[in-house]
Amino acid sequence: MLIAFYSGKRILITGHTGFKGSWLALWLKKLGATVVGYSKPAPTDPNLYSVVREHAVTEEVIADINDARKLREAVARFQPDIIFHLAAQPLVRRSYVEPVETFATNVIGTINLMEAVRAAKSAAALILITTDKCYENREWDYAYRENDALGGHDTYSASKAAAEIAIQSWRESFFKTNGELGPVASARAGNVIGGGDYAEDRIVPDALRAVLAGRELVMRNPAATRPWQHVLDCLHGYLILAQKLVERGKDSEMASAFNFGPGPHSDFPVKRVVDELFRVLPGKLSTGQQLAGPHEAGKLNLAIDKATTLLDWTPRWHFEEIIRRTAEWYNERHFKKNPDMLEYSLRQIEAFESSSQR
Repeated sequence: MLIAFYSGKRILITGHTGFKGSWLALWLKKLGATVVGYSKPAPTDPNLYSVVREHAVTEEVIADINDARKLREAVARFQPDIIFHLAAQPLVRRSYVEPVETFATNVIGTINLMEAVRAAKSAAALILITTDKCYENREWDYAYRENDALGGHDTYSASKAAAEIAIQSWRESFFKTNGELGPVASARAGNVIGGGDYAEDRIVPDALRAVLAGRELVMRNPAATRPWQHVLDCLHGYLILAQKLVERGKDSEMASAFNFGPGPHSDFPVKRVVDELFRVLPGKLSTGQQLAGPHEAGKLNLAIDKATTLLDWTPRWHFEEIIRRTAEWYNERHFKKNPDMLEYSLRQIEAFESSSQR
């Protein structure tokens, strides 16, 4: 069980103030871990971090992943057992406006972390998070496997492909050959949704903002299909990967890249997501379509055979439950005005954990 492994572990999360980082910190705290964080301030207001901070995080450094000196100091001082690297510029459309910043954060930031671990001579296991968009996407029905070609039409995708190449290089050149250093794995996932995401240019928070403002929701690509995945399913994969990586070490198959996706059963168009959201969120909206904009993938699926076989991981929540749980979280916070969203969030984690027993 995860609690037996993580209880008492010291965990460093970069990007702990973000959507996925906040959920991960909360879950690790629930499992009995001591969680420390390194991140810039929460990227949005409102945000999930304000809900979990006092409960989940023991220590933190609020700084940029590109501040190499501060990062080295933090790794050396915290002495973590495991590091989850989630600090990133995560938005495709923003990468068109800020391509240099995107590459600096996603590529050099990842290298900065690996170099900080090397400088500290830390044996921490590294789980480095990239994205499903790191693959050279040919818009076909074929599900991409971990050994498929990397690439990227947009600068965000290209930056994550470059990060994966750097991870592989540092793992082979420095970590595997140094007995003082721990194992390294990367995790690729995308189209992750759940309560607490307020990022720009993502369909769920865009829908919430439209509801709150009483305005029309404009969808960029309503017919585009995505393999939707709940944040807890994705994080569950990361948690299992870290455990197996620690237990089996740097010479095992665990020290490699892993896909975490929902499988074909959750592959639905954006319009279907919106329809399902409005089954829970109050009010009804007419929806328009934005006809112009930068390139975005129309189809991209991940093969999850490797994670299923080696980690015994499979996604637990089906599409309708993913959307329902997501919409209910926002409904509790913004419409029911639940004063204890921390407890409500913990209950969602407990519901996910218990779903394995079904």
